Amino acid sequence: MNTTFPAHTAIEPGILYFGTPVVLLSTSNEDGSANLAPMSSAFWLGWRAMLGLGARSKTVLNLLRTRECVLNLPSSALAAAVDRLALTTGSDPVPPRKQERGYFHVADKFARAGLTPVPSETVAPPRVAECPVAMEAVLESVHPFAEDDEAQRGGVVGLEVRVQRVFVHDDIRLPGADDHVDPDAWRPLIMSFQKLYGLGPQVRESTLARIPERMYRSPDIERARGVS
Repeated sequence: MNTTFPAHTAIEPGILYFGTPVVLLSTSNEDGSANLAPMSSAFWLGWRAMLGLGARSKTVLNLLRTRECVLNLPSSALAAAVDRLALTTGSDPVPPRKQERGYFHVADKFARAGLTPVPSETVAPPRVAECPVAMEAVLESVHPFAEDDEAQRGGVVGLEVRVQRVFVHDDIRLPGADDHVDPDAWRPLIMSFQKLYGLGPQVRESTLARIPERMYRSPDIERARGVS
């Protein structure tokens, strides 16, 4: 048996984005128009998601004011549309930190990306028609990050949102099942260290996948049915 492994080396990368799905987060501006922002610091538990965002971003200001959003998940085929939103901001004037990084103001993000807004059922911000997955959600709580560090305090927040509707394109649904996404058909866009990637085929059978998905269903699903 080979017991020789590559050695670990201590490094200090500027970011720790080892790979997460890209989200196009739609929110409502003060005048009722839609803002659309790409982000990738997101994870889900049940029908809840945690979103990590800059505390002074237009998306966060909109979310704190309206408490509504849509989490649109682009497929890898939409990489070019997502990239057209890079370095854009809905804030006017552009915040100094973003100016330093080359950001510029764009009022109509949907037009900039070449994407189509469609009305949502339970929230004001629109869904993105081209995204295979769209989740309408409401803000439940705000979690400040790095409160222990004066230099970072107030810069980043974690936003807990609760999903109220999940919409998917039919071509990523598992044949013969009402409420399942087919992982072999769904190809999310992944960001890893600021670069865009797609998924390859499954590398092996998963033991965890033996647990039926219904056993993970949370009370939030029943709660969502009552929202109109």
